[in-house]
Amino acid sequence: MWNALYNIFNTALNRQVDLNVINKIENKPSQNWSPFSKSEFRLAISKCSDSLALGPDKLTWHHLKFIIKDDSCLTNIVNIADACINLGHWPEYFKISSTIIIPKPNKPLYNQPKAFRPIVLLNTIGKLIEKVVADRLQFTVVSNNFIHPSQLGGLKFKSTTDMGITLTHIVQSGWTKGKSTSSLVFNISQFFLSSNHNLLVLILRKAGFDPKVSTFFANYLVK
Repeated sequence: MWNALYNIFNTALNRQVDLNVINKIENKPSQNWSPFSKSEFRLAISKCSDSLALGPDKLTWHHLKFIIKDDSCLTNIVNIADACINLGHWPEYFKISSTIIIPKPNKPLYNQPKAFRPIVLLNTIGKLIEKVVADRLQFTVVSNNFIHPSQLGGLKFKSTTDMGITLTHIVQSGWTKGKSTSSLVFNISQFFLSSNHNLLVLILRKAGFDPKVSTFFANYLVK
């Protein structure tokens, strides 16, 4: 089982990728990365459910919410996050994880890896920092128009309803011109598992992030 999972999650490890594919992407002006604020951490943790499974540190979101009520504790966590970005380093402690294998329901057979779903549990403080970093990244790429307007999945304030409205608008626009509209929907199997890490780092630079952010993610993506 371990060998099967390892092969699935490392399919793109040694795959050659033509990095010239991003040459057509516009370079956004480089922006300085501001230090994190306490409010960013309070907002991120307020959305976390207390019922999620425990990571290796056995620290629940409920416990962490109580801990950061102490301003000095929250200050220490913010300082750790700032140091990670400034040093371009994601500590090994935050990379430690526990993996739980959950069978997918209603499968006729359970003799193949795709019939199971691996759930990776990380240390809670590291997950909190990741959430804050992710929010900052998304805010930046949306505000500088690096993300295409038609990108709806995985973005804040974008929902299934927005997708439906967009599709309806396209269909009705075709009707006004006397045309019929059809849609082609497809799914790229294991897209994120096959993403090339070097390419991701170069895309961050294209998006205008501070070079130290790219350096941080280059370290974040390796074990």
